[in-house]
Amino acid sequence: MRTFAASLAAVLAGLAIAACGGDGAEPGAPKRASLVLDFTPNAVHSGIFAAQRRGFYEDEGVGLEVQPPSASTDAPKLLAAGRTDFAVLDIHDLGIARERGLDVVGIAAIVQRPLAAVIARADGPVRRPRDLEGRRVGVTGLPSDDAVVESEVADDGGDPAAVERVTIGFNAVSSLAAGSVDAATGFWNAEAVALRRRGVAVRTFRVDRYGAPRYPELVLVTSGSLLERDPGLVRSVADATGRGYASALRDPDAALDDLLAENPELERSEQQAQLRGLLPAFSPPGRLRPAALAAWAAWDLEHGIVSRPIDVGAAFEVGEG
Repeated sequence: MRTFAASLAAVLAGLAIAACGGDGAEPGAPKRASLVLDFTPNAVHSGIFAAQRRGFYEDEGVGLEVQPPSASTDAPKLLAAGRTDFAVLDIHDLGIARERGLDVVGIAAIVQRPLAAVIARADGPVRRPRDLEGRRVGVTGLPSDDAVVESEVADDGGDPAAVERVTIGFNAVSSLAAGSVDAATGFWNAEAVALRRRGVAVRTFRVDRYGAPRYPELVLVTSGSLLERDPGLVRSVADATGRGYASALRDPDAALDDLLAENPELERSEQQAQLRGLLPAFSPPGRLRPAALAAWAAWDLEHGIVSRPIDVGAAFEVGEG
């Protein structure tokens, strides 16, 4: 859900070297592996960069290269083609990818709750989700955006069919700042923070407060073929990533330093504001909880994000603890 810096061609060129779990490595050398992010690096990825900077992947015998994507929909195709080993995906994209026959498997939670929200200007007429009836609401065009709007309005006693939805792409911040829409879908940890930093007061309606269960919005995924071929590598990357997020919880300032050291173009104050809001969503670090996954699968089916029930047991590798 962002504008990405890297082109797909650049990503593929870099990953062609880094992927494939360390083919040709010296005996005893770390296994090489690659991970594609879901969007431009930011505070939600702080645990990954903390794990990288603090040597947690190396402790597991893995040399991990982290790459930004060109678009959020590229990662399932890269995984399926064997052009990357791991990726961070929005959980809805995982469900859609599996429905399309791509064998992607979730192995760890990045965050433990939805990040999706409807964001409205505080000086506007939308004071609660049912006030969206008859109003212009900006959506990206992704199926999950419609699900968020429908869930929130219906749960608040309104009629989702009465909402005027306008496709604005990934321009929620500029559209709300300009007042061209009454509300827009976005992430409460990103767009809502950016608007407040611009001086635009907003009301933020988080989807898990209006009809959606507490599912892990972002998950670390791999391909089913890599999981079968090298389960040790998969477990090592999942464990090290979990350690990274546990480290971020213990010392968020150090995790912020790690993020900025690897991505110096980011603005500290903005990332600090994002990270402050995200910290509760990092706990418990990495853990995939079957009950939460089952509730998510039912919600996605109910709201038409997928057209067939998701086999949660096949879609996720749930570790011990």
